[in-house]
Amino acid sequence: MAIRAITFDFWMTLFEEHNRKERHEVRVDAFCRATGAEPEATSAALKAAHDHFFQIHATEQRTLCPADAVRMVCESLDIELEGTAFDEMAEVFGTAIFEYPPIPVAGALEAIQEAARRVPIAIISDSGMSPGTSLRALLDKNGFTPYLQALTFSDEVGVAKPQAPMFERTAAALNVAPHELFHLGDLEPTDIKGVQAVGGQAGLFAGANDRFAATTRAEHTFYRWDEFVKVLPTLL
Repeated sequence: MAIRAITFDFWMTLFEEHNRKERHEVRVDAFCRATGAEPEATSAALKAAHDHFFQIHATEQRTLCPADAVRMVCESLDIELEGTAFDEMAEVFGTAIFEYPPIPVAGALEAIQEAARRVPIAIISDSGMSPGTSLRALLDKNGFTPYLQALTFSDEVGVAKPQAPMFERTAAALNVAPHELFHLGDLEPTDIKGVQAVGGQAGLFAGANDRFAATTRAEHTFYRWDEFVKVLPTLL
């Protein structure tokens, strides 16, 4: 089946996770300053919220948002935050990533540029405590945005990968059929299975996360982005 568009995951594909602990501390500190809560209890409540985020993602394949995290922490600590104070805390939770951002994977921007020279390209990514608005800003800051024709984030769609709407909505935005997508990502259960379920093809990017490299059913596996660039002409 012909490939007419290429899509990329964000986390551990284009950007490598760094500084998660520091972002956690930014959120804890902001919550404590706003409410007078104890740091240790706040940290434990926020970690529990993170765990719940992952559970919901795994079992219901949808994404919670920063406001959900603030609500969970408040409920855990029996604290009330309302109106502007609540909204401001949700904003802190969602933008802490700007203070301690992830780092682009080596060669990722060049891979995006090469792909964009040939076909429409887009992002299909699950989000979380850092919502799609924040990930958009990071893509823009690091020079990716001019090459992207669509950006699809799970908190905005209402479902997460591997659910079909993540891929179908992106395909429609690129004016192609879902089976004409080639999607690259690091996770077998979400990236690889998701695009293959709508009839598209998959590339496992194992450069930042190789846990699925030995067992993947992706049509291609890449450990570096220059490997993808070399193979790119044969994909289309």
